[in-house]
Amino acid sequence: MLLLAIATFIIQYDLAPIELVCSLAFAGAFAGDHLGFHIGRIIGPGFHKTKIANKYAKSISQGQDLIQKFGSAAIFIGRFVPAVRSLVPALMGLSGFSRIRYSLFDALACLLWAIALALIVLGIETVL
Repeated sequence: MLLLAIATFIIQYDLAPIELVCSLAFAGAFAGDHLGFHIGRIIGPGFHKTKIANKYAKSISQGQDLIQKFGSAAIFIGRFVPAVRSLVPALMGLSGFSRIRYSLFDALACLLWAIALALIVLGIETVL
């Protein structure tokens, strides 16, 4: 919601073009997802025994169920579902998912997400 509000403000007051805003949103999403993915690969399966894992057990369980049920499609679903958005990349890394395959699917998911952001911002702008 915060990103949507900021993007709408920037576009409404002509502070930057929509292409730049969405390109930066894509880059940030892609970089953040990959950071999470690589942290998951580094930490490994021992993560499940940590206090953090116990604290967020329900969200982690939901993310793992999503990955097991949908496989590669979980990357897309995770990008568009706020409750598990930040956990799916790390869980994909924990699961040993292929780096190249993850990068390809995540790039496409982030691109679609950035396009959706642009469409929503432009829709809001026409209403205002």
